[in-house]
Amino acid sequence: MEARAREAGGVAGTLYESRLASLPLVGRGKVRDLYAVGADRLLIVASDRLSAFDVVLADPIPDKGRLLTAISNFWFARLAHIVPNHLTGEDPERVVEGEADRAQVRGRAVVARRLAPLPIEAVVRGYLAGSGWKDYRTSGEVCGIRLPAGLRQAEKLPEPIFTPATKAKEGHDENISFERAAALVGRETAERVRETSLRLYREAADYAATRGILIADTKFEFAIDADGSLVLIDEALTPDSSRFWPADRWRIGESPPSFDKQYVRDWLASVGWDKRPPAPRLPAEVIAGTAARYREAYERLTGRTLA
Repeated sequence: MEARAREAGGVAGTLYESRLASLPLVGRGKVRDLYAVGADRLLIVASDRLSAFDVVLADPIPDKGRLLTAISNFWFARLAHIVPNHLTGEDPERVVEGEADRAQVRGRAVVARRLAPLPIEAVVRGYLAGSGWKDYRTSGEVCGIRLPAGLRQAEKLPEPIFTPATKAKEGHDENISFERAAALVGRETAERVRETSLRLYREAADYAATRGILIADTKFEFAIDADGSLVLIDEALTPDSSRFWPADRWRIGESPPSFDKQYVRDWLASVGWDKRPPAPRLPAEVIAGTAARYREAYERLTGRTLA
């Protein structure tokens, strides 16, 4: 595995791409590798890959997969009273065989129920940033929601808003209106997703604020299980799925620094990359700086250090 990481431009000890011998591979996403555990469960392995502008970079970020897994598991446990999640509670090391496979899943994998995700991203915005800020400057709306005039970049919204998006296998997800989301998944399901997403965001944002982090926006993924229950799947409130700002550096009218891959995006923009693969190789200081941001987000939110 270390050799594989080095071939991909990483450092020894990182995991760029898992290769388990004891389970069949189902597929690979931009960050996660999926393996079948029987017919009804998945082993989800979070690699150290990082994507920017929908391109997977050659250089892994040390400990990124372990940090993402730990952050998601923290939120899954904290928010379980709002909505059930896909975790089975099984030890990932017990569903694989051999030390080589156990080493690849240790601290970076979960066993989850195998569920079909709904075809929408459930995005909640509490602050005006990113594509929401871009849309607001053009139309005064975000995903069909009319906002007060005169708002500025990074300003806190009067109330969090639910702004769904379509899930794209390739390219950028597309912001859509609630009505279009309802047409895709059914009105009752769309309303359940909206209500649940807003509850999750509000509770998480209130807690994060006590830890010095503002959650500007986040996205959730959901599935419907055989009993008709809504289930939170994939990841939850990580630096990959959310925009985390340090509260003490937030200023209305400017884009705050963040505990996520925006640092990498800014560097890629500074070297004039055209956003087409292959992406430039990351210098050591950018890799280290990105890893430090993910780690600080975990430590601030949980009050723990990663073993």
